[in-house]
Amino acid sequence: MKKKKILQKWEQEEKAIKATQVAFDVGEKIQYVIRKEALDRDLNPSDRIRELLGLKISRKPKRLRLSISLNGADMKFLAQKFDVEEDNKLEIKKRAAEILIKHASKSDEVKK
Repeated sequence: MKKKKILQKWEQEEKAIKATQVAFDVGEKIQYVIRKEALDRDLNPSDRIRELLGLKISRKPKRLRLSISLNGADMKFLAQKFDVEEDNKLEIKKRAAEILIKHASKSDEVKK
């Protein structure tokens, strides 16, 4: 049973590999409108674009996450800021998440 589950996961990964990433350079105002519409519809921006293009979107739950790219200097800065070892990436991530949560918790949107 477990082996079948693993094989199915790899089949899904193979489909993802075959997908083509397309980036649209449409300007700041256009991006803002599409991102805001996505938020208002409880979609991610990619699904809103798919909707606008008439493509199918997956309604299965997705892992909602925010992400950024951090280079070595960023990690070093955050490690110093949080007073943790630079190679303790999990702790750095945890502390950074706490800052985001604290910030957003002040918002009326979170209090609703």
